[in-house]
Amino acid sequence: MKAIALTQFGDPEVMSFQELPDPLLGPDQVLVEVKAAGINPVDFKIRAGYLQGLLPHHMPLIPGWDVAGVVRAVGIGVQAWKPGDEVLAYARKDHVQFGAYAELIAVPDRMVARKPSTVDFVTAGALPLAGLTALQALKAVGTGAGDTVLVHAAAGGVGHLQVQIARELGATRILGTASPRNHDFVRSLGAEPVAYGDGLVDAVAEQVGGDGKVGVVIDNVGGPAFEQSLELVRDRARMTSIVDGPKSLEHGVINTWARPNAEQTQWLADLVAAGKLRVEVQQTFPLSDAVKAHKLLEGGHVRGKVVLTV
Repeated sequence: MKAIALTQFGDPEVMSFQELPDPLLGPDQVLVEVKAAGINPVDFKIRAGYLQGLLPHHMPLIPGWDVAGVVRAVGIGVQAWKPGDEVLAYARKDHVQFGAYAELIAVPDRMVARKPSTVDFVTAGALPLAGLTALQALKAVGTGAGDTVLVHAAAGGVGHLQVQIARELGATRILGTASPRNHDFVRSLGAEPVAYGDGLVDAVAEQVGGDGKVGVVIDNVGGPAFEQSLELVRDRARMTSIVDGPKSLEHGVINTWARPNAEQTQWLADLVAAGKLRVEVQQTFPLSDAVKAHKLLEGGHVRGKVVLTV
């Protein structure tokens, strides 16, 4: 099969278009013919070697944890899926090697959800990791009816989904930090935009009134936004960060690390099919242009997601 792989860690150019053996198909796995693979910030962190102390890595390494495609074959122990089924998955395994930047990927069946027929492959490929990160962070702090929620990076891959999912979970009011050029986009998602910067605490306090605090904070940025949020949330047990685990623990904030969950992935995909969840894809690239795609995402200022098509 053709795949994007690396044999050493480093800048985007360490990735190359290669011919590699087809994946082995385990007894509890489905072999998926990849149609689209979403790109996430964790992909370039893996490529750069930043996750070596967290998960085992093996070379040649094919990146990519987001996949949408068609089942080509199933393992001997798989009963729920058959060849021809259209699926999507957050395909993070216990080691890093055989990812989705390829023509084929073997995925444990416990991670797989059914792609609704009305959802295209690019949208489906962009959804799993960002969607699960968004949903699980909101659930970790008990987001629900009547909450006022502050979402940082509300125009980003995770944040733009979080705004919409928070509303679906019952939040009454949602504020979202974003650069001014994305304020109209954030409004279109159903949130009130707030500009980043030194005046963030005062700006949020003025918008919400009362004690100047919010019930829930979702930090997708870290750095100054994390520190400012400590002043804005009423109860730190209702603040979560997907960025800085040690700092979260130090300040009594919940850290979120997305876990594969087929049931939640299906719920998200069905929301998309029902027109209740919009997945913004800024740009697609063919698989062979993965280097260009990584450079775009690492450059920042991406609205929504970037996706590789196969």
